[in-house]
Amino acid sequence: MAIREQVFGYFIPSVTLIGIGAAKEIPAKIKALGGNKPLVVTDKGITGAGITKQITDLLEAAGMDCVVYDETIPNPTDKNVHDGVDIYKSNNCDSLITLGGGSSHDCGKGVGLVIANGGKIHDFEGVDKSSNPMPPYVAVNTTAGTASEMTRFCIITDTSRKVKMAIVDWRVTPGIAVDDPVLMMGMPPALTAATGMDALTHAVEAYVSTAATPMTDSAAEKAIELIATHLRPAVANGGDIVAREGMCYAQYLAGMAFNNASLGHVHAMAHQLGGFYDLPHGECNAILLPHVSRFNLIAKMDRFAKIAQLMGENIDGLSTRDAAELALMAIQNLSTDIGIPAGLVELGKRYGKDVKAEDIDTMTVNAQKDACGLTNPRVPKDDDVKAIYKAAL
Repeated sequence: MAIREQVFGYFIPSVTLIGIGAAKEIPAKIKALGGNKPLVVTDKGITGAGITKQITDLLEAAGMDCVVYDETIPNPTDKNVHDGVDIYKSNNCDSLITLGGGSSHDCGKGVGLVIANGGKIHDFEGVDKSSNPMPPYVAVNTTAGTASEMTRFCIITDTSRKVKMAIVDWRVTPGIAVDDPVLMMGMPPALTAATGMDALTHAVEAYVSTAATPMTDSAAEKAIELIATHLRPAVANGGDIVAREGMCYAQYLAGMAFNNASLGHVHAMAHQLGGFYDLPHGECNAILLPHVSRFNLIAKMDRFAKIAQLMGENIDGLSTRDAAELALMAIQNLSTDIGIPAGLVELGKRYGKDVKAEDIDTMTVNAQKDACGLTNPRVPKDDDVKAIYKAAL
């Protein structure tokens, strides 16, 4: 907490629906916000899994017309956003439903920003650059990781610069968030693992953030505890509804934490890997988290000791330093158990990308400019960031 005059904000959707069957409320909620013809922003994977049709069937049964844009890619781009804007306008849509994980939500938020404010998505990079409210907006989550269905964050790749633009704007916070664990049942193990580690990264970074408050701490602590309990079973058995519901709550709580305490250098660095190589965000976070946490350890040793306890480690009788070290071990063990690659080179090979040491200088420059790094508990020099990247290779 601050020891000088400073005001902390707390941002969250006006309404959140969590639980089995929550998706059935979507038509009524979009109508309650004033929408009658929503653009549904999603991706081909969600459509291929039949989830898009589940939602459009609900809308049609309620007498609502809708239009689907399902061209969002895993790291959504400026082109995705502007294509979505064109479809929204040409079909006279009046509202938004985003359906999926972080990619779909980020793309839809970008569409809403441009629809409401004009210009290009690039105009909104930074903090609170918009001036007009979003169209009526319901965000429907299908993964347990990003919490983008409830945050004020929007991450879009600038294809010309090959960087991820961090857009942080309270106006992109969805009006209504929907988290139905039934929609998450079909997630394959690898995606469950990646999104789960994304949620853990959110909770840990928010917990050690320089902007943490008692409200964000309470959310982060419970999120870490739930993830340590439920992520392994959710990866092992995607049909385990108890684990799915546990992760549903965990990722939302982690979102509550980082949406208000912000993040740190794990995200600042992971964004560069996504923008430069188009690598999946959750796995980049998972690989970087132990390395950045080790760098941050001396700044928040007591907090890392608590993280160890929350993850089920016995810290009785240990020094604060030894307990904090257990947190790093617990994070790494969880990552290994659920099949996260050991390093960035291995991750790149998995996705046909050549992660090279010679690219580190460029990524470091961009990571040091990323807004997420502003609340990291320890201020890294360029050489520190380079060393972390090299250690994570």
